Amino acid sequence: MDIDDGKKIIEKVQGARDRISEELKKSIVGQNAVIRQIIVSLLSNGHILLTGVPGLGKTLLVKSIAKIFSLEFKRIQFTPDLMPADILGTEVLEEDVHTGKRDFRFIEGPVFTNILLADEINRTPPKTQSALLEAMEERHVTAGGKTRNLDHPFFVLATQNPIELEGTYPLPEAQLDRFLLNVILDYLPTEQEEKMVAETTSPLRGAPSPIFKKDEIIEMQRLVREVAVSQNVISYAVRLVSASRPKNANAPTIVREKVKWGAGSRASQALILAGKASAILDGRYNVACEDVRSLALPALRHRILTNFHADAEGINSEDIINELLKTVKE
Repeated sequence: MDIDDGKKIIEKVQGARDRISEELKKSIVGQNAVIRQIIVSLLSNGHILLTGVPGLGKTLLVKSIAKIFSLEFKRIQFTPDLMPADILGTEVLEEDVHTGKRDFRFIEGPVFTNILLADEINRTPPKTQSALLEAMEERHVTAGGKTRNLDHPFFVLATQNPIELEGTYPLPEAQLDRFLLNVILDYLPTEQEEKMVAETTSPLRGAPSPIFKKDEIIEMQRLVREVAVSQNVISYAVRLVSASRPKNANAPTIVREKVKWGAGSRASQALILAGKASAILDGRYNVACEDVRSLALPALRHRILTNFHADAEGINSEDIINELLKTVKE
């Protein structure tokens, strides 16, 4: 990409940042951190695992972002009886009315879209989960003996309900690692919830308008890869991730005593790639250590597995990450 074109896109992203916020305010109240993390993941060409209780507007949020970026949106409600063909698509036998010849025709499943909301992904068996996760990793699906490419950009936002565990199939750690970020969607503060209730029950509710075209999103995703990052920032991200591994000599005491498995190398990549997207969203041409620090929780919380000692003491992965941010120096 020409550097002048890159600068123009960066300037456009920075100039449109406030406009994106204004458009989203037409349908979404609050959740600024969540919105930013989703956009960062979209610019990074990564997927998001969104954890939150029902009724917090997850579907509306994703639909609004898809409309702003002029992307096609589809939703799958995951259930225990969902099959891989319900996601990927299936072949049907058709007969030509003129020739009488019969042939198979492939009917695309909902995975053939730009933004796919996989609602309650932990409610479907591992076989169906794997079908979606393969599409996430490879950006294509194999059905009917043929490999079919997915449209670009392809972005999966999977949700999990943290309060209903009966009848669920938790994602294994190796599959969780496929998600760039794990974003927590929490309750709104009282004032924002009052505003949300007033607006959503009003007949004058607006709808967001498109800002970017699909081709511009693809160009921005390419540009993110070209954002400069210094060696000291890479070193900080790698040392932060390495310190989460209990067998590492530099791991703090809490990691050696409370962590079963630390984050892998993909976590370091996620910190730097998401950091590049965060920088470009702010109109900067280089990644800072502060970008890495601000993304540590969503990038690492699903990649650190605590042991039974931690569970007994009520210590979770976020406690571990917060301790790492204190002990690992820039």
